[in-house]
Amino acid sequence: MDETNAKNILCVEDEPEMVDLIRLILARRGYNVQGASGGVEGIRLIRETHPDLVLLDLMMPDMDGWEVYQQMKADPVLRDIPVIVVTAKAQNIDKVLGLHIAKVDDYIAKPFSPQELMDSVDQVFKKK
Repeated sequence: MDETNAKNILCVEDEPEMVDLIRLILARRGYNVQGASGGVEGIRLIRETHPDLVLLDLMMPDMDGWEVYQQMKADPVLRDIPVIVVTAKAQNIDKVLGLHIAKVDDYIAKPFSPQELMDSVDQVFKKK
C-alpha cells in the first residue's frame, strides 16, 4: 500500500498508551493512525479530517463514545464513515447490544490481540 492510498484511521481513546499501541499495530499494515484524546476532540477531528475509519472507545470522561457515534450518524456528511467500537470486556454489555442494533461496523473488546485489531480493520475496509 503506497502512501497516497493509505487509509486514515482516527482513534478516539482517552488513554494515550492505547492510541500508541493501536498506531504501532496498524502502521505495520500501512495505515495512518491519528489519535483524539476524548469524545469532544474526537468529534471535532472527525468533522475536520473525515477519516476512512473511526476506532471509538465507549468510556471516556468528557463525552462518551456512544454520544460521538450518535453525532456522527446524525450528520449526513459523517454517517457513512465506518466505526469500530473498542470496549473493555466486562463493560456495558447492554451498550454493546445497542451497538448491534445501531449497526456499528464492528466492535472489539479490550484487551485485544494485534491480530484481532488488524482482522477487524481489514474486514471493515473489505466491505466498503
